[in-house]
Amino acid sequence: MRARYDRPEASEHAADYASYIARVPDGDVVQVLQTQVEELGRLLAGHPESRGDYAYAPGKWTLKEVLGHLIDSERVFSFRALWIGRGDPAPLPGFDENRWAPNSGARNRTLSNLIEELKAVRAATVTLLRHLPPEAATRRGVANNNPVTVRALAWIMAGHVLHHERLIRERYLAP
Repeated sequence: MRARYDRPEASEHAADYASYIARVPDGDVVQVLQTQVEELGRLLAGHPESRGDYAYAPGKWTLKEVLGHLIDSERVFSFRALWIGRGDPAPLPGFDENRWAPNSGARNRTLSNLIEELKAVRAATVTLLRHLPPEAATRRGVANNNPVTVRALAWIMAGHVLHHERLIRERYLAP
């Protein structure tokens, strides 16, 4: 029997994540997780490598840094799901994406290489979620000083990519 990742209640995550969760269509969130990075890869496939160095405004991340941020965030959220899913009661720290981005090395990589890493990290996330025991989905833990459940983390990961995909379409790839 597999864990069920029904849409989480508001009490299962920090209010800041409600907008991410709201972006995710109803249905099987694990299926959404499985397909969405492939779609993002197709979106970026037709663009020249030089587009990866584009930032839409001074002080904003380059497209490559956005992809690096998606990779880092996926790892953090997935680790939180593992930690909480295994029943560890210790609280987990937050992370400062603005500190991490310049240290990621993403600017020195190719778009295709970053997409391939994102696909690999996402595949590991999907495998983790598919094989957690059923009771793990509703286990609660604390991350970044906020209560969160494993199922909320699954929806947050899907919504986070949807949020950044929208920004990529509007601010990085728009004519």
